[in-house]
Amino acid sequence: MKNHLMLGAAASALLIVAAGQAFAADAAVAPAPAAAPADSSEVDAVVIIGQGQSRQVQTVKDDVIGLEAAGTSALKAIDKLPGVTFQSADAFGAYEWSTRISIRGFNQNQLGFTLDGVPLGDMSYGNHNGLHISRAVASENIGRVELAQGAGALGTASTSNLGGTLQFFSRDPQETLGGEIDVTGGSDNMHRVFGRFETGAIEQLGGLRGYISIADQKAEKWKGGGDQKQRQYDAKVVMPLGERGDLTGFYHRSERREQDYQDLSFEMIKRLGRDWDNTQPNWGLAVAAARAYQTGTALPAPFATVDDAYYAGAGVRDDDLYGAALKLDVTEHVTFNATAYQHKNKGQGLWYTPYLASPGFGTAGSTAAPLSIRTTEYDIDRGGLIADLAVELGAHRFSGGFWHERNHFNQARRFYAETAAAPSRDPLDFQDNPFFTQWQYAFETKTWTGHLEDEWTISDAFKVNFGFKAIKVTNSVKTVVGNPLAGEIESKDNFLPQVGFVWKLSPDLEAFGGYTENMGAFVSAGTAGPFGSQSQAVVDYVAKTLKPESSKTFELGARYRNERFQGVAAVYHVAFDNRLLAANTAAPILGLPAVLSNVGSVETKGVELAGTYRLNDAWTLYGAYTYNDSKYEDDVVDGTGKVTVRTKGKTVVNTPKNIFKGELAYNQNGEQAGLFGKLGVAYTDKRYYTYENVGGQAPSTTVADLTLGYRFSDEGWGKGLEVQANITNLTDKDYISTIGSGGFVNSDPTGTAQTVLTAPPRQFYISVKKTF
Repeated sequence: MKNHLMLGAAASALLIVAAGQAFAADAAVAPAPAAAPADSSEVDAVVIIGQGQSRQVQTVKDDVIGLEAAGTSALKAIDKLPGVTFQSADAFGAYEWSTRISIRGFNQNQLGFTLDGVPLGDMSYGNHNGLHISRAVASENIGRVELAQGAGALGTASTSNLGGTLQFFSRDPQETLGGEIDVTGGSDNMHRVFGRFETGAIEQLGGLRGYISIADQKAEKWKGGGDQKQRQYDAKVVMPLGERGDLTGFYHRSERREQDYQDLSFEMIKRLGRDWDNTQPNWGLAVAAARAYQTGTALPAPFATVDDAYYAGAGVRDDDLYGAALKLDVTEHVTFNATAYQHKNKGQGLWYTPYLASPGFGTAGSTAAPLSIRTTEYDIDRGGLIADLAVELGAHRFSGGFWHERNHFNQARRFYAETAAAPSRDPLDFQDNPFFTQWQYAFETKTWTGHLEDEWTISDAFKVNFGFKAIKVTNSVKTVVGNPLAGEIESKDNFLPQVGFVWKLSPDLEAFGGYTENMGAFVSAGTAGPFGSQSQAVVDYVAKTLKPESSKTFELGARYRNERFQGVAAVYHVAFDNRLLAANTAAPILGLPAVLSNVGSVETKGVELAGTYRLNDAWTLYGAYTYNDSKYEDDVVDGTGKVTVRTKGKTVVNTPKNIFKGELAYNQNGEQAGLFGKLGVAYTDKRYYTYENVGGQAPSTTVADLTLGYRFSDEGWGKGLEVQANITNLTDKDYISTIGSGGFVNSDPTGTAQTVLTAPPRQFYISVKKTF
């Protein structure tokens, strides 16, 4: 009842303020009405439906992303799209350990992600082949996000997009001299400053235009001790090449430092409460628990196990992503695009482990702590080239291209000493001078993809496309320290077809459909994929026996659009074969090897509905509903045929069956002076983190967010000035956000698996934005 009252009050507040604005406008001398936009269905839509596409596609633009709290990940902004489930343990959706996105039953590492065409890898936390979008570019510099729920375009630079593909596009530099300054503050001492300088078109340099920006954000964790902070630098330059194209250069740098929340279990939440976390700043309690474990004595209260809490955990990442892109109209009917890029990453994921004491602990006169800092360390150095050529010949548009990348990835597990009296290291610093390196491996991944496609416009009303792509990925490993590993594993498929059609039934209605096959390549890492076993026998077995994961996706749908409404309805069926399961041999945070095996197939079928209705010039209503049924088709069996995990007929982990998203938005005068706001509500059905669906069920939840803001006059001191307030988790809902943070498990009847994170309580932020 309390939540319903809060939602009702928020909606009423939005209506009352809007009515007040309308009354004030009527009382004044009314100006001449503004001309209606030429294409209101695209200008005013919350979500742009992919008109003319043979695949299920939607686009979210920068103005929609800008309505989120400053610093919010673009992933959270696209959570409103059909088929999407997104969860995070922070209000911004940017805390990487906790962010989880699922689309049509495919989890994050089975999706594809790009920024301006540059591959971001699978965006997993311990990333081996890319970086998270929250580190790739500041949210203020994202121009639009395009989601293909079922299959991306053939030319997408990804070898993990078994399911959907998310393409992020940075904003282009503006033509005029100017800039933007935004200042934000709010809950948990959060503050963020963003500044961008625009050169405008410089005639003396042939119309060259560009921008440079910096964003600095810091916030305390909403529970426990520690900070989460990031500094992001972005630069982009565009050089026009006459009337035929342009040359673009880009550079992105991120310095991210974030302390972790402790993974919880249902049992821990019941015993210790949802606000339980690591012990920082209580060093004494962490040392006492570690000492008890090392000496075999009783744990201090309220510990039941030594894994209830550690002193702290953290992720430390530095990334540099840069390159150049060429877009060229060779002739009126021939276009050529190419992008060259380089990405370098240095990272450490760390936690204070009680399982290994610092050297000297227990000896007379030693100051060593009964714990140490354990890291997983990442060094990525990858570079690549993407190119495509398109030729229009009559009713046909032929296109083809390739992507090549070489990725050198070095990964290590190290331990660092601490002192008993007080911490001598900052968990938000890069650690140095280890006392022990458990293992270190050097990986090389060579990726080649190519594609050919023909788009045939048979008539003004009917268009078909057909083509295929080929993938070849070679993974190799060399041992630096640890169990000897050597060898090479190849993922290869020379024919992955994609066919589709678009049929314009009337000026307002079109039907679409398609079929796509895809393959997910093996990955190169000491903590995932075939090499995660750290066993030469397993590597040899995978190389000779296991097949890469694959998917076959059917889609059929219709889109309707008129001057007030645009909507889409789609049905889909996905066959996911050669599913790989990495079975954990202990709690995931302990970092022990996982065993990889093919465990059968998954069948997914579902319905997606989405639409935007413009009630009048100011009010917009958006809704999206998804029904998704993803089930395992096989039990997991061992080499003798004995069933070891009973998954047949069970629901796929982290896959809610029903999802509803609704949004009521108000915009008084478009981009001109006036009030704006939105009330968003999201319902997510129950989800499992257990393969057998025995225990491990996160209950369904309904969560609301509210945005209210005001744009000042376009003249004088108010020109370009706006104030925006955001309230996340409006009704202060107590719920489980992330599941599978510590990995998915076979079953959890007693609720003791530490693999869930609680959602942040209601948070409030206010931003002042000024463009000039």
